[in-house]
Amino acid sequence: MHKNTICLWYNHDAEEAARFYADTFPDSTVVAVHKAPSDYPGGKAGDVLTVQFTVCGVPCIGLNGGDVFKHSEAFSFQIATDDQAETDRYWNAIVGNGGTESACGWCKDRWGLSWQITPRVLTEAMAEGGDVAKRAFAAMMTMQKIDVAKIEAAVRG
Repeated sequence: MHKNTICLWYNHDAEEAARFYADTFPDSTVVAVHKAPSDYPGGKAGDVLTVQFTVCGVPCIGLNGGDVFKHSEAFSFQIATDDQAETDRYWNAIVGNGGTESACGWCKDRWGLSWQITPRVLTEAMAEGGDVAKRAFAAMMTMQKIDVAKIEAAVRG
């Protein structure tokens, strides 16, 4: 087990979420599924209690803790993409599987977890600063899914 692992709370479907992430993102896998040895608040003995998985190499644990806590935008995965095709692939996978669109490259999966699907051209423009960052930022503020060509055009001025 890694020294630091992200623990994500799910109602009862951590395994389904982990399998979706493993099927969607590179370097992602379901490592182990652990069942409850006895009844617990929100579940019964034999129910899936935790799922160890990775998302783009980041170790995570999904905990089926019941409906006590919900995900919020205070935590999100930021996925860097290299082009529009990759951006579209991840965005469409999340939104097309019961998720919802938000603004500025953010979307939420069907389990309520937030994702930032962020083309590298946007990140690089923001890091450059100055007028380039201002133009890229202004373009991004008008978008839901990031349009790489529009960000590139904004960078060029």
